[in-house]
Amino acid sequence: MSLMRKKSVQGMLATAQTSRGLRKELSAFDLTMLGIGAIIGTGIFVLTGTGATIAGPGLVLSFVISAFACGFAALCYAEFASMLPISGSTYTYAYATLGELIAWIIGWDLLLEYLLASSAVSVGWSGYFQSLLAGFGVRLPEALTAAAGSVPGKDTLFNLPAFSIAMIITALLAFGIKESKRVNNIVVLIKVAVVLLFIAIGVWHVKPANWQPALPFGFSGVFHGAAIVFFSFIGFDAVTCAAEEVKNPAKDIPRGVIWSLAVCSILYVVVAAIMTGIVPYLQFAGVDHPVSLALQVAKLNWFAGFVDLGAILGMMTVILVMTYGQTRILFAMSRDGLLPKIFSDVNPKYGTPYKATWLIGTVIALIAGLVPLHTLAELVNIGTLAAFTLIALSVIVLRKREPDLPRKFVCPAVPLIPGLAILFCGFLMTQLSLLTWTCFAIWLVIGLVVYFGYSRRNSLLHNPA
Repeated sequence: MSLMRKKSVQGMLATAQTSRGLRKELSAFDLTMLGIGAIIGTGIFVLTGTGATIAGPGLVLSFVISAFACGFAALCYAEFASMLPISGSTYTYAYATLGELIAWIIGWDLLLEYLLASSAVSVGWSGYFQSLLAGFGVRLPEALTAAAGSVPGKDTLFNLPAFSIAMIITALLAFGIKESKRVNNIVVLIKVAVVLLFIAIGVWHVKPANWQPALPFGFSGVFHGAAIVFFSFIGFDAVTCAAEEVKNPAKDIPRGVIWSLAVCSILYVVVAAIMTGIVPYLQFAGVDHPVSLALQVAKLNWFAGFVDLGAILGMMTVILVMTYGQTRILFAMSRDGLLPKIFSDVNPKYGTPYKATWLIGTVIALIAGLVPLHTLAELVNIGTLAAFTLIALSVIVLRKREPDLPRKFVCPAVPLIPGLAILFCGFLMTQLSLLTWTCFAIWLVIGLVVYFGYSRRNSLLHNPA
């Protein structure tokens, strides 16, 4: 029964109020910008091309399906976030509803999601950055352009740009959330402007004939595409990691989650429709800059440089928010005794988990610099889908167990909406490869070893003060 021990909601709120806390600096607007900053990046600038080769013009439906899966999950997140304004996101919610072991698995799962997502986006940023430098005639030494073995026929050793951007973002996060939010808000406004400008210009170059056939690979292609481009929506859940740094969390977190997801869903669907209307879907094969390709086909080369700049800025904010979410989940797990105390040590000057930020940021940078990350999108997706499924289940459980808890935001139509979240996310998980499932299982086994070897006996529920 100790594996299913739960933390009371009241106890969690008391711990957050009496502990050495994080600074409350964020508003609903900041949270919306944080969510958009996390969502718009690799998905819209890279994965749209990959998705088009899988689903064809049906990519629009792929984005719609993924948006619905995330939308149902977002309503569940919003209910929990308004009720439990505490760092830790899904991990914290599971601890209050499903028990310590499930909470540990979710927390461990989220560590993998944010760690690999930050590293993968750093590598994607490196490619766009080097492309931008090449436009000015500047080229890095071949050995420092990519990880060893990642580019056939080239003697690459280390991805210096990917390592560098990860460390720069780490430094920014370590020195304060106020400074981080200012940079994020400015960059988000710039990259959204770039996307809107692409829509305004690109729509006049659409050729409806390119949308035929609409589903060249049938609905199986649409569903597989949805499982891949789901990566594009990852990030709105990171908003809930900021709970203890929000001025009015009960109202602002649900707004930030829902607003950011709604804005990005609309932009993704419109951009996917325009891109596949400008470029025949088969031409996206092997292209890692699909938006730029669409502009080149439309003979708008003058705008391609702006898109490259937007992609660079967009990926920077994704790295920032993902790394931020990683450190706050570590903070919550450490405060509960499941990880060493170093991860919940808040620097009195900067008001951030300073040591944890530098430690995890360095790990992210090294992975980005040293490891070729070819299958990261799928591996990150399966972890996120598992987390979304469990948060939806948690809403149903807590509604029955503690129906009288105050909820500033109420997920509508329970258990229908959470049930749809479970159904959509579970279905998308079945569309992922066997290799992805195998890697995910190995990571979970490692997590169980850590839990039974360290976390279970060091838990504050096992050793109450």
